[in-house]
Amino acid sequence: MTTTAITTTAELYFEVQQFYAQQMHLLDDGKAEEWAETFTEDGVFAANAHPEPAAGRSVIAAAARKATDDYAANGVQRRHWLGMVSVERRTEDEVFAQCYALVIETPRGGQAAIRVSTRCDDTLVNRDGRWLVQHRQVTRDDLA
Repeated sequence: MTTTAITTTAELYFEVQQFYAQQMHLLDDGKAEEWAETFTEDGVFAANAHPEPAAGRSVIAAAARKATDDYAANGVQRRHWLGMVSVERRTEDEVFAQCYALVIETPRGGQAAIRVSTRCDDTLVNRDGRWLVQHRQVTRDDLA
């Protein structure tokens, strides 16, 4: 094993961690359209909690906006906590990333509670120096 390989792996891992942090901040801050911009134009968001995947950035944005607005109208702040991230390089511009995600909900004036525990499987692609989700599969533990 060479030092260059270790540095590249550490750098890639950091890039993916930073991508996830920035992406989740957008969603948790109610910036649904900006969050959707972190998907490729033909990106897919699939979840075992949804009957059909959301395919295409505009569809993903509309679904995220509706959910974000519904939670805000009900006085609920959501936070996504991602951890146990693993990253596997497939090509120079594509990685498979897997992580666990906890979704924490806090009602206005209430106590925070973990709403769901999930696993997230992502194909990330690098476009013009920027990581984007090409395909995301979210698997809720209670539905698996």
